[in-house]
Amino acid sequence: MNDRDVYDYALEKEKECVEKNYISDKLFHEYGVNRGLRDESGQGVLTGLTRISELNGFKSVHGKRVPIEGELWYRGYRISTLVDSLGKDELGFEKVAYLLLFGKMPTPEQLDEFFQKLGESRRLPTNFVRDVIMKAPTHDIMNMMTRSILTLASYDENIGDDSIANNIRQAIELIAVFPMLAIYSYHADNHYNNMQSMYIHRPDPSLSTAENFLRMLRPDSSYTQLEAKVLDTCLLLHMDHGGGNNSTFTTRVVTSTGSDTYSAIAAAMSSLKGPKHGGANIRVMNMMDDIRSHVSNYEDEEEVRTYLGKILDRQAFDGKGLIYGMGHAVYSLSDPRELILKNCAESLAKAKGRDKDMALYKMVEKQASTLIAEKRHIVKGVSPNVDFYSGFVYEMLDIPIELYTPLFAIARIVGWSAHRLEEIIGMGKIIRPAYRSIMEHNEK
Repeated sequence: MNDRDVYDYALEKEKECVEKNYISDKLFHEYGVNRGLRDESGQGVLTGLTRISELNGFKSVHGKRVPIEGELWYRGYRISTLVDSLGKDELGFEKVAYLLLFGKMPTPEQLDEFFQKLGESRRLPTNFVRDVIMKAPTHDIMNMMTRSILTLASYDENIGDDSIANNIRQAIELIAVFPMLAIYSYHADNHYNNMQSMYIHRPDPSLSTAENFLRMLRPDSSYTQLEAKVLDTCLLLHMDHGGGNNSTFTTRVVTSTGSDTYSAIAAAMSSLKGPKHGGANIRVMNMMDDIRSHVSNYEDEEEVRTYLGKILDRQAFDGKGLIYGMGHAVYSLSDPRELILKNCAESLAKAKGRDKDMALYKMVEKQASTLIAEKRHIVKGVSPNVDFYSGFVYEMLDIPIELYTPLFAIARIVGWSAHRLEEIIGMGKIIRPAYRSIMEHNEK
């Protein structure tokens, strides 16, 4: 039986499978079950406690939920405070990574030591690039990275050591090599599948994570200080976002079983690659390309508004009635990450001669906010989220679209690692939610 025969068989069974597995929203309501671990207002059901990060979009006033400007906290520090505390040319990924992992801001000496350990860990086993990354290249860089992560486990002589110290060591080493796994996977795919030249630049242990990413990605290894600063800021903003996002929760679920670091992080990668989680900025980019092709005057508010209305009415773009990059499950008045990233986008657009495109993004942001609120009757307000500008920033940094979600992972591996350590240290019980069976019994 070949693949086609199996597919034809599966096609025949599809209708039967759907009929026997469909559960309506009505039944979830009837049994009082929160679908997707969300209550009827869309808020996540409380499933755990954490000291690592916090996000707020509402406050309680006389028993009512009132929208507030969005807040994101890392270990007790507002994300805006952390970004503002850095010098003009200072790169902060390593400093904030230390904060998330160990719960406090590092002293200069501690930061130097941590930076050094990351630099020393930016290496892969002998012939790993040839034997693993170049062996079966694919356009799906997230899959290639996940395969590499699981393969790295076989090179770890202390894989069976479940001590806290060993888990910290594994976390540091994975944080260090994630940029290498992503970029080498991209270059292998670009060489073998796109018939382009291949570049394998070794990382420089004296450089930061953002600098090494740009150094390894580009054929000439060159980058400007502004580019490194903007990319470093992007990494800071994506490091963590509470324990309830899907990939972080996945990390904690797998960790709670007693599984090893590589398995937990590979599971998180599988979660993040889903288009409902880590690929939203790509949809924003595709949407903006569509808007450019249908709007002749970027400064014409009415023309832009009219076309956005068609998108919302399912008459344009992908027919799903969504303006991607707008709205968030928690934030209402603003997403604190988006506010910072918008400033980065403006600085980069000015340096790159992309002011016209920046104006279009700002126009879409302005018109979409009011249009969605009007058409969807949303009282709490609609604001852009971090994905609205992130793809535009990556494009101006000449980062290929295949690396957008992997770049998210390069940042989020820090948060995953912090939550894994917190789960190991503080929880102790396997995470085992309950499902209510509504099957029909065929026998008594």
